[in-house]
Amino acid sequence: MDKVNWAYTDTVLEHFMHPKNILTDEDAFQPDGRGMTGNVKCGDQMVVAIKVDREKGIITDCRWKTFGCASAIASTSVLSEMVKGMKLDDAYRVSPKEINKELGGLPEHKIHCSVLGDKALRAAINDYYERSGMQEKVRREEARVVCNCMNVTDHEIEEAVLEGARTFYELQEKTKVSTVCGECKEDVERLLEYYKSKHFCSTDTPRPILT
Repeated sequence: MDKVNWAYTDTVLEHFMHPKNILTDEDAFQPDGRGMTGNVKCGDQMVVAIKVDREKGIITDCRWKTFGCASAIASTSVLSEMVKGMKLDDAYRVSPKEINKELGGLPEHKIHCSVLGDKALRAAINDYYERSGMQEKVRREEARVVCNCMNVTDHEIEEAVLEGARTFYELQEKTKVSTVCGECKEDVERLLEYYKSKHFCSTDTPRPILT
């Protein structure tokens, strides 16, 4: 591959060309938890499988497979290395921003690819808790409707930000949020700033409480 035309860091190149911890045989791996996110019909899809030391509550191994682009492959490869030896609660909180930092940075329009791995990892951790009879530890990320007129959720707003929306009007173009009565505009703008900070800024702002 011609590195002169490669728009990514050497770390991204390494994890794309030589991905770590690929899940080649799920039956042989026998995971303690398995998570899947995305849809191969309309975009990237990710599967993450983990093994857990039940006494210590740490991830001892993490494998994955994806139908995705270079950024999705590299992001999940580096994530699988990051979480080995981590406590489950710490691994659950690993963010796309941390993955991006570990890779040395992704182009802004590719940040959304790093979200696949951490979402699948959280699903795998929840699956482990369910299999182990620890339902009280399962955490669900329920979507909340922000715009009732167009039925737009906070998850859809987050995805739009990850895919490049940086202004309220760009959010409207991508999601049609607040294009009818406009009552949700203030809440949408707060979420916009929150998600921009969460994924792209050096410090996080608190998640807003919607009115």
